[in-house]
Amino acid sequence: MSKAIAYYRVSTAKQSASGLGLEAQRAAVEAMCAARGWEIVAPAYTEVESGKRNDRPALAQAIARAKLTGARLVIAKLDRLSRNAAFLLTLRDSGIDFVAADIPDANALTIGVMALVAQQEREAISQRTKDALAAAKARGQRLGNPNGAEALRRANKGTGAAVEAATRKADEHAERLRPVIAELHARGVTSLGGIAAALNEAGMRTPRAGQWHASSVRNLVARLAA
Repeated sequence: MSKAIAYYRVSTAKQSASGLGLEAQRAAVEAMCAARGWEIVAPAYTEVESGKRNDRPALAQAIARAKLTGARLVIAKLDRLSRNAAFLLTLRDSGIDFVAADIPDANALTIGVMALVAQQEREAISQRTKDALAAAKARGQRLGNPNGAEALRRANKGTGAAVEAATRKADEHAERLRPVIAELHARGVTSLGGIAAALNEAGMRTPRAGQWHASSVRNLVARLAA
């Protein structure tokens, strides 16, 4: 019986703890291995990371184990990772046999093409975001919100005027980002994590002048919808 190593990926520690998404991935891998007569010979390797990170310690461990045991690496859902060039290149250059339950015909050649497309798409998104910001600036829109953090600090004091000022500044900041979000959606970047990564890569900041995360993008999208 051929040997197999299972690799799963979830995007947050909370998701990992709850098992959300893992059960479906595990079912897909086990079904494929059973259908092809492969024996899963080691505990599954589960990556808990954000989409914007390039390091994959669990993947590296899974690859090392596959090399040591002569097993193939079985991935549940390659399509979820198809936009991450670093992951795809690591997989392509690993020198091991691998198969994805959702794209069983993928091989080193198709993985290489997917990595190239992923990198080009990332660069295109970055350039389009920068172009949108430049166009907004040329129209006279003020980008950034240097007083946002101070306004929110005043809001924490509980005064009605401060809260109103903070809300107004947050609304203005969101409106400046509306065309950027629309552009990202047009490019197919719709996940909260993907939008956060694109905004950070373009040098955009939150109203508090910080980095974007899925939670802050969720608040932004809700504000724009309201």
